[in-house]
Amino acid sequence: MTDPERPPSADSTALPGGDFRLFVQKLGYQALISLGVIDNPLTGTCQTNVEQAKGVIDDIRMLRDKTRGNLEAEEETHLADVVANLERHFAAVVNAGAKE
Repeated sequence: MTDPERPPSADSTALPGGDFRLFVQKLGYQALISLGVIDNPLTGTCQTNVEQAKGVIDDIRMLRDKTRGNLEAEEETHLADVVANLERHFAAVVNAGAKE
């Protein structure tokens, strides 16, 4: 039970499991946090960890490859869109770092 006077924390607002699209989205958010594209909701800070982001993106690519032909059309499209979006953000972060 939560206290109505206190704002919800990450622990008290856990997302439900068992939904493939939501699972992919959670992984995508982890990569975006690691890329510094969005703030970490637990710390409220924005930090970049390219190696961590690369690992998460590689995991999502592996998931895409291992589930190919085994997903509903909407799930496959969502997964492909998430991968493409993350690859675009990753390239932008890496290119920005190279220019500095």
